Amino acid sequence: MSRIGKKPIVVPKGVKVTLAGQLLTVEGSLGKLQQDFSPNVIVKFDSAAGVITVERANDTRLAAAMHGLYRALFQNMVTGVTTGYEKKLEIFGTGYLFALSGSTLQVRAGFAHEVHKKVPEGLAVKCLDQTHVSIKGIDKQLVGQFAAEVRSIRKAEPYLGKGIKYEGEVIRRKESKAAAKK
Repeated sequence: MSRIGKKPIVVPKGVKVTLAGQLLTVEGSLGKLQQDFSPNVIVKFDSAAGVITVERANDTRLAAAMHGLYRALFQNMVTGVTTGYEKKLEIFGTGYLFALSGSTLQVRAGFAHEVHKKVPEGLAVKCLDQTHVSIKGIDKQLVGQFAAEVRSIRKAEPYLGKGIKYEGEVIRRKESKAAAKK
């Protein structure tokens, strides 16, 4: 039995949950999210107690896999519409910088050209300064995906640490060839 799947999801005050067929809709102060779910799980919402529960429809392997998955997705939806999600990125290197032009993030990362990334609908991207950017939104998957795409433009390399990394991420440093010869 899934340890995560067994836990009920507590819905805070001010969050509206609608269950219609195979579609769960969660609406809060920050926005509205919807998620289709598999017929291998049974989703119940108790409005009096303010609790969403997820159960298996049968004991197949697929139902077991979906049990914890959908419970985690629904928990992320509730958290997203109440507090939201944020990822912060930082860039390090001579001449490397972030800039925001309308709904396009411009990244200078040591290439002969600037890289332009279109900001997806539903995300708020803010340049804190030229070396730090903040990505906020209610959809955890969308925030993480966009942050990963920006980071993949130039990942921080292990010798000088130049590139884009998550704020607080530790880059394991290596010594150069010259240091090894001594």
